[in-house]
Amino acid sequence: MANMFKPVKAKNVKEYIDSLPDERKKIILFLHNLIQECSPLFKSHFAYNMLGYGSFPYKNYKKELIEWPIIALASQKNYISIYICALEQGEYIVEKYKSLLGKVSVGKSCIRFKKLEDLNLDELKKILKKASINPGLTGLDKA
Repeated sequence: MANMFKPVKAKNVKEYIDSLPDERKKIILFLHNLIQECSPLFKSHFAYNMLGYGSFPYKNYKKELIEWPIIALASQKNYISIYICALEQGEYIVEKYKSLLGKVSVGKSCIRFKKLEDLNLDELKKILKKASINPGLTGLDKA
């Protein structure tokens, strides 16, 4: 059984999910299915040691142009992360609706939580659907 405190060494979606401890696997599988239901046009794939859904061209910190997931899901050491790279009216969509997401920690495009019960799933569904309409970070003012 995989230790949830060590990085996962997987090569695809199935290997990633199979490598998780049972308690995390249930949550990740639930969210994996929810993301696919809310954003059906985003093909699931394994990217950067997390589950990715859809992709967009993104210039990373090395100034390399890469394909980055629009939505990503990861089992971290102390929490689960959902990354949503989408904007609404020039604002990070996650940050814009953070007060509605429940007992979670929010970064610009990241939602972090320890238990699924802490996350407002109805609001997450709305955000995932909005991400389908405005995927990626095009139009973000980087001033």
